[in-house]
Amino acid sequence: MVAINQLIRRVRTSDSGAELLEFAIALPILLLVIGGVIDFAILFQRYEVVTNAAREGARVAVLPDFGVADVQARVTSYLVASGLTDAAPAPQVTYNTTEVTPGGPSIDVVRVTVQYPHQFLLLTPLAGLIGKGAHADIMLAAASTMRLEVAAAP
Repeated sequence: MVAINQLIRRVRTSDSGAELLEFAIALPILLLVIGGVIDFAILFQRYEVVTNAAREGARVAVLPDFGVADVQARVTSYLVASGLTDAAPAPQVTYNTTEVTPGGPSIDVVRVTVQYPHQFLLLTPLAGLIGKGAHADIMLAAASTMRLEVAAAP
């Protein structure tokens, strides 16, 4: 009987298995944080690509003898070369020319705006497990404005 009481007392005061229980509680939280860091890193990389694509489109738009189709083609080729090909709709490119008078002679500027949909790779499926709400894509948008080049008169 004494041996059984000692065994019960030793099992009740033992800490074996506590580390495994703490690890089982902390691991999902750690994986969620790592997934969030990865998702936001991909989001930031894609935002930088969209910003550079808008800049490339504006560079083409300011040159003489280039039109809207050329700007769209340059932006699309830059996005494809950077690996952003998974968007179901084509990236939206807005191209317009405005006149600006900054206190001196007026100049024409071209503004190119690029929009690209982004969906989180890890967090959206996890959020869908928790709730049944719709998780929409984030629309990444960037714009670039440049001075319109004027062809020199001969």
